[in-house]
Amino acid sequence: MIFYFSGTGNSEYVARRIAAATGDGVSSIAECVAHRRFDFDASKERRVGFVFPVHFWGLPAIVVEFFEALTLADAGRCFVYTVATYGTSTGQTGWMARKALLDKGVAVDAGLSVRMVDTWTPLFNLTDKEKCRRREASAEKGIDAAIGRIVACRGGNTERMRIPHVIAGVYHATYGSQRQTRHFQLMADRCAGCGLCADRCPSSAIEMRDGKPVWVKSQCTLCLRCLHHCPGFAIQYGRHTVRHGQYVNPNERKKIKINNGKKTESEF
Repeated sequence: MIFYFSGTGNSEYVARRIAAATGDGVSSIAECVAHRRFDFDASKERRVGFVFPVHFWGLPAIVVEFFEALTLADAGRCFVYTVATYGTSTGQTGWMARKALLDKGVAVDAGLSVRMVDTWTPLFNLTDKEKCRRREASAEKGIDAAIGRIVACRGGNTERMRIPHVIAGVYHATYGSQRQTRHFQLMADRCAGCGLCADRCPSSAIEMRDGKPVWVKSQCTLCLRCLHHCPGFAIQYGRHTVRHGQYVNPNERKKIKINNGKKTESEF
């Protein structure tokens, strides 16, 4: 049993790589939250895993929401692990996850991490595709190492690039203000009105009105899925993303193609 949250496909890819090695089932945290599915039975599971990205050196809001509502029966008999996918630092994400799960009676046996392409384009420039490919290649080694520990049910905390609690806490405290949707802008001349952003927003923060996206909630989880998946790169956040490009993990299981203004799904 593997639960994951993913904005641009990095964490989903890690989760599915683990699932391929262990034979465990995979569930999307975003789907669980959307359908209010929080009660699970681990009595027939050997392992339970949680895979998620780092947001502001901490947990994404949607993952916190999932953990707070989660009921996981018979988890005590399982090997429980977390995997944080990160670009620069894991901050205190692992600690936050362990605390949140322990509050629900679930003890984490292993805290793991995998360094991948950092998709926080308000700061990082992803226009150098060769640099992104090098990071993708190095990430495979990190994924293999994590899988080795998971298959062997080997415990311990191997999270890399952690930040002291005080520093990480100060930075993560800014997450609430940064995930206010007023920071998003639409470049209307680039927008084809496909509705992909609204369809795939894990926070249901976007609606299509008169053929254009409108943010209808004051906050979202700030995964930037809308920005990175937009076919016309019409959605921006702040002043710098327009110059920093887009990124979707090349191994993401599905992508949306836009054909004559219509959405169709196709396998990678």
